[in-house]
Amino acid sequence: MILFCSEYLVLANYFDTSIEFLKGVGPQRAALLQKELKIHTFGDLIQHYPFRYEDRTRFYSIKEVNETMPHVQIKGKILRFEMMGGGRKKRLVAYFEDETGELELVWFQGINWTLDKIKPGIEYVVFGKPNRYGRTISIAHPEIEPVTNTSEKKGFLQPVYPLSEKLRNKYLDNRFLIKIEKDLLAVALPHVRETLPDYLRKKLKLISKSEALQHIHFPQSHEWLTQSQNRLKFEELFFIQLRLIKMKLVRQEKFKGLVFNDTSILTRFYDEHLPFPLTEAQKKVIREIYQDMKSGKQMNRLLQGDVGSGKTIVAFICMLLVIGSDAQAALMAPTEILAQQHYNNLKKYADMMDISISLLTGSTKKKARNELHYRLQTGELKILIGTHALIEDEVKFNRLGLAVIDEQHRFGVAQRSKLWQKNKEAYPHVLVMTATPIPRTLAMTLYGDLEISVIDELPKGRKPIKTTHQYDSHRLQINEFIRQQIKSGRQIYIVYPLIEESEKLDLKHLMDGYESIVRAFPDVPVSILHGKMKPEAKDFEMDRFVRGETKIMVATTVIEVGVDVPNASVMIIESAERFGLSQLHQLRGRVGRGAEQSYCILVTDYKLSAESKIRLGTMVKTNNGFEIAETDLKLRGPGDLMGTQQSGALDLLIADLGKDAAVLKVARETAIRILENDPELAKPEHKVVKQQIESLKKTAVNWSRIS
Repeated sequence: MILFCSEYLVLANYFDTSIEFLKGVGPQRAALLQKELKIHTFGDLIQHYPFRYEDRTRFYSIKEVNETMPHVQIKGKILRFEMMGGGRKKRLVAYFEDETGELELVWFQGINWTLDKIKPGIEYVVFGKPNRYGRTISIAHPEIEPVTNTSEKKGFLQPVYPLSEKLRNKYLDNRFLIKIEKDLLAVALPHVRETLPDYLRKKLKLISKSEALQHIHFPQSHEWLTQSQNRLKFEELFFIQLRLIKMKLVRQEKFKGLVFNDTSILTRFYDEHLPFPLTEAQKKVIREIYQDMKSGKQMNRLLQGDVGSGKTIVAFICMLLVIGSDAQAALMAPTEILAQQHYNNLKKYADMMDISISLLTGSTKKKARNELHYRLQTGELKILIGTHALIEDEVKFNRLGLAVIDEQHRFGVAQRSKLWQKNKEAYPHVLVMTATPIPRTLAMTLYGDLEISVIDELPKGRKPIKTTHQYDSHRLQINEFIRQQIKSGRQIYIVYPLIEESEKLDLKHLMDGYESIVRAFPDVPVSILHGKMKPEAKDFEMDRFVRGETKIMVATTVIEVGVDVPNASVMIIESAERFGLSQLHQLRGRVGRGAEQSYCILVTDYKLSAESKIRLGTMVKTNNGFEIAETDLKLRGPGDLMGTQQSGALDLLIADLGKDAAVLKVARETAIRILENDPELAKPEHKVVKQQIESLKKTAVNWSRIS
């Protein structure tokens, strides 16, 4: 298997060589490297980059060493050994000194080997992490070797590679990886070919590919390391962008779009039925979509907007454009509860305009389905809302003009493309909506071949949600606040992270939470909602809450995407430290739907990790989904954020979208400029770029395509 990112080293027959043929590896070790690190070939190994470096460019004196330092390198002699403790606490202590002081070296394992190999009175180079116990500084299990001319001079940055526990247990540790990387580089560097044009390298001051590979593994200095990282990061992002932009250009040429420019129905809706004035951001997005729909090219647009920013009304307005030209529209949502919500919202508008609309989900009865299929095929049914039931083979449209996909990252590529195939005449226009704010760098990488529209303001009259962080010990004050809100006629959500108690996680059990709420508010009707309830029980509880029969809803995260309850103005999130930032933001978006002031209270224990403090602090500080998403990207990385870890969509080898926005910007601008001037990459100076893209085609997964 070869990775599909830009770092492909062609002369593929050489870099496709199985790792077992590298000196010192062999079949057994190769099998472990393949299973644990996905290293199958020479190409995979040379692209298995260090994730950090230990600074061995200088020696410290013992007097300088303190416990805050990550790792230190010291020269000195062992005075004597001493065995301490007994049984499982048995340890070997060596007293190590230089001219400035003394510290202890400690071994809990390999004691006999250490005593056999390491002798007092000989000068050694010691490397390890210093710790403090009382007044004593010690280094546990240090790396240790006698001082020689080589070791004394060795000022270098030592690579530290990603490893697994299983490999360490088989003695395939960092030293082993350093050795095989050195052995590979010694024979492989002459086979590395340049993948970027000379003029581009000169312009951007980038070192050569072979220099970058040499110094990413074994940098001679911090400066060489920085230059190697810059070169490899740029290349990785440049080839991703080049492919995305090329795909976009090809699609625009190849896929002709249905032309929708009749705005008569739309104008009537604006004049007679628009329920509230649109925000400037909504108007801008509608203009962008209208331009696409009348251009004759098939639209592929991503619409981003925070929870409550008014994406659904924008989708309906786009549907009117399509219906005005006698075509149909479909909206696919990931869950029944969300499909039902979209149906309820859009039916109000469709009824005003006398437009037929239906809902299709897994629970639609057979008789209703048959009737719906008939009306859809004859073209009588204009709008169909549903779950992935929409992509079943028997669902046939008369003329599908627009496919709207909500929360698209919940659907697989195959599912989305099935919806795309539902029109024989031409591919329908595609509008993908997400309430998960996507940071700019991630959007450019995941959706770089799409047009992107953003609704970045909330409808008029909406007040920002006030968010506070409270500790468990403030329970009485929180309950008093709930009482006041209920007295004012408001409703409350209380969300817990788990349904069943887990021995590992010291969390409040949902049922315990429910019982304590019922005890604290004996005169208040309380609903409960969780994922293990039957759909009809869930609907019953949600319905009671929507109608205001119950005032408090105790739930798990099933309400993250759920029904709008404008009267619910307080969201209390228990054990908030257990949730990710984007999930906290989505949950908070369940309130603030009405004109009243809404509140979100994040309740935690006093023990919080540094990362949890950043997450909670971000939530208190801002309601801006994009700011929150940027922080989330820095904390968690792109894979977790968008659920792309499993799909392999962002197996970046060296670039980091949380930190490399500037590199990505240059890479994208460079790719656009090259393709504008030389769309077929036919010029002699772009020969190396074309070769690289050709080599990628065989292995690259087309993960960016929405449809």
